[in-house]
Amino acid sequence: MADISRRQFLRGDFSGRKIVLRPPWARTEAAFVAACTRCCDCINACPQHILVLDKEARPTVDFGRGECTFCGKCVEVCQPQALEKREGEPPWRLRAQIQSNCLAKSNVVCRACGDACAERAIRFSPKVMSAAQPEVDNALCTGCGACYAPCPVQAILIS
Repeated sequence: MADISRRQFLRGDFSGRKIVLRPPWARTEAAFVAACTRCCDCINACPQHILVLDKEARPTVDFGRGECTFCGKCVEVCQPQALEKREGEPPWRLRAQIQSNCLAKSNVVCRACGDACAERAIRFSPKVMSAAQPEVDNALCTGCGACYAPCPVQAILIS
């Protein structure tokens, strides 16, 4: 486990090969890697402090630190244009997914993810003789990550 960070291990990423979450408005991975100069300007500009360096010293998103507000400050400071807003395009295609270790799936009442979601993209459907079950409305979910950190059992995946 020396090569695997504690966070990767807790999230079930034993191989270390999960998709790297780039900042909003990142170009395709190949174009992003080619353009990113590793200057850290986007990291320093992020008011939410959710951008961190990955193993290759490029910016990635850590939703354990908070949510993305899509303020665009990272894009504004990106001189090599590894991040670029495209007219009519969303900042990314990330969405929240609720994993099988969710407390509600074990009949424990928990609404932490839904309470944290300003978009109200996580709703709870009542079930007979069971805790209400969370469902993500992908049409409303922005992938901001607000639901991620409040989950007490780390059952939220943003991908």
